[in-house]
Amino acid sequence: MIAHINESGSGRRRDLNEQIRRFRDEPVEAMREVAVNSADGIKSLKVHVRVFAHSGVKLAAVSQKAVEDLIKLESEVITSALTAAATRLERAAQAENVVDLVLDQAEMLGATRDRIVDHATRAVEIVGVTGRDLRDVARHTYERVLKMTEEEVPEVKRATRKVKRAVRKTTARFRKAAA
Repeated sequence: MIAHINESGSGRRRDLNEQIRRFRDEPVEAMREVAVNSADGIKSLKVHVRVFAHSGVKLAAVSQKAVEDLIKLESEVITSALTAAATRLERAAQAENVVDLVLDQAEMLGATRDRIVDHATRAVEIVGVTGRDLRDVARHTYERVLKMTEEEVPEVKRATRKVKRAVRKTTARFRKAAA
């Protein structure tokens, strides 16, 4: 393990020394190469940024759907709780004695329990569906980024520069211009 670390460090030192030598011997050409390589790297990130942006849109849609479903469920829970409370009060008002009141209220406990279990089950289903959708978005994004990384990124076309050369005027042209 230590030998591997030492070997890796010596390889990095060689590479760094080579870069330092190039910067010292050919500073302009080395900087041009660094600039071109940096530009290529930045251009190659565009595809990955688009993939992540698209995934962000998908995540927003999934979370929007989950919140929408949970708000609908909350509305149903409140509505059913209010309806059950109103029914309990109506039965309590119709009870002729305390025994009837207690029996009616006990009879309604089963319906209340079933309603609560149904709402809890639906909430768990919403969370489960949302979790699966989030997993699918994450998996799709990971697979696309991994696929693009494994594939060779298309070479970015570089603009070639023409080297300007100094053109010397002939002495005859120079004399005509001076005259």
